Amino acid sequence: MSVGRIIETDADVAEGAAWLAANDSQMARALAQTGPLPLRRRPDGFAHLLSAIISQQVSTASAAAIWGRMDGAGLTTQSAVLDAGDDGLRAVGLSRQKIAYAQALAGADIDYAALRDAPDAQVIATLVAVKGIGVWTAEIYAMFSLGRADVFAPGDLALQEAARVLYDLPERPTPKELRTMAERWTPWRSVAARCLFAYYRVAKGREGIT
Repeated sequence: MSVGRIIETDADVAEGAAWLAANDSQMARALAQTGPLPLRRRPDGFAHLLSAIISQQVSTASAAAIWGRMDGAGLTTQSAVLDAGDDGLRAVGLSRQKIAYAQALAGADIDYAALRDAPDAQVIATLVAVKGIGVWTAEIYAMFSLGRADVFAPGDLALQEAARVLYDLPERPTPKELRTMAERWTPWRSVAARCLFAYYRVAKGREGIT
């Protein structure tokens, strides 16, 4: 199976946005309010996935503080995390659950370079097989660390709320409902996600939604 289109530049995002605007009138309306969409590319590899795990279910400030301590202690590589043991990871502020997740990721021996050339479904399956990595984290990694153009994360609350407002839905769509909605945005579902993330900020500022 082929990997498909990779988003590498702002021009790639603009191409996807133009396609969405031409094929979905509500997306066109959102894009008129958001302006150009951000590239949002991030590094790939162990450290970024570890950071994503650390960020789960804590505030942005707390996640940044913990990651700062981990970075300062050199605990951003697989070998360092494994060598640190429970005590070393607890010392930088990880909970018992996050310690288990960090160690599971460090012991998973994922071939991150190979993921760059793997089909989307294989990337997701490889990542969710690791304790502590859910579908949302895997999809966000595929979208923004690997640049996949046609991946979506329907479990994201901001995407659900943005879709509710933009499409005037009576309530937030469920992940299953939003995944079905997103099929209309193929082959640019990752750009649709960027649009909805940007539109969420516009709508939140206008309506005070939370």
